[in-house]
Amino acid sequence: MDDSGGVQMARALKHAALCLMLLPRFLLAAVMLWLLDFLCIRRKVLLKMGERPDSPDDPPVCVSDSNKMFTWESLRAVWHGQKLDFLKSAHLGEAAPNTEVVLVQERRQIRILDCTKGKRPLVLNFGSCS
Repeated sequence: MDDSGGVQMARALKHAALCLMLLPRFLLAAVMLWLLDFLCIRRKVLLKMGERPDSPDDPPVCVSDSNKMFTWESLRAVWHGQKLDFLKSAHLGEAAPNTEVVLVQERRQIRILDCTKGKRPLVLNFGSCS
């Protein structure tokens, strides 16, 4: 089923607006990765991180010129992460999304905020499978 030209234009404008909104955050992250590629800065940052008490399972901090931070793969990952963060439905300080959940024992769907009682906070326990 082909989309009309108007729908395609609206979709293209939406993507262009998204790119313009994400560009400043992406460029800032790219500059930070580029700065971390300077060996002297990377050594200072990684050695500061190594001063914290680590668990015995952590490998030792290795600072070399071969492990670059500013690569196409890292830039692609930063862009994808910025896009996912921008498009998520839950944001800090805003109202929680009221998604549908299934009550397992009753086998029915309800909205998650329907489980609140008065002014008491709603605590979600996702449990563990391990």
